[in-house]
Amino acid sequence: MDNIGSNGSKGSFAFPPATLPLEGYGIRLREWSDADIPQLVTLYDDPEIARWTPVASPFDAQAAHAYLAAAREAKSSGNKLQLAITTDGLHPLGEVLLFPSKADTRDVELAYGVGAAHRGQGLAVRAVRLITDHALAELGPRRVVLCIDAENAASQAVARSSGFALTDDPPVVRESRGRTVTLRTWSLRTTH
Repeated sequence: MDNIGSNGSKGSFAFPPATLPLEGYGIRLREWSDADIPQLVTLYDDPEIARWTPVASPFDAQAAHAYLAAAREAKSSGNKLQLAITTDGLHPLGEVLLFPSKADTRDVELAYGVGAAHRGQGLAVRAVRLITDHALAELGPRRVVLCIDAENAASQAVARSSGFALTDDPPVVRESRGRTVTLRTWSLRTTH
């Protein structure tokens, strides 16, 4: 799973409504629904998700409702897309996010998380590729980036497998649940 995501502050991109679901690479990305609350709790009430992301921990039904409300607000204001990762269009296996980069508003940033029971199936790589294709086609950013903790080996492997390379950008420092996190920027290589 990816590291700390943006707080949703608006950059130079206004995210147009995506034609959903987005399909490709053997997955479907779709909007979350209230019916997904139990699956969202199962996916995000996980020590690895808590370690690398800013989501509430423990992540219970109340946290899931608040999370979805914030996602809907960010989408309606054009600040962020948060989409469930599925293989069948129904059952959420994880999530991928797309939002303006706070480090450089000409860039868009991605974040992702995959539930523990669904890791090792290439879902994060496929979701990153699919949302990257969408971002490049619809938004035309200068770069598509991932911000990853240097200790998050699994997320670094996803970045490499998705065609991203570590940049020499200065580290990104973010606050998450009372702790300071230092992240390195990965950028999509020109060919992937």
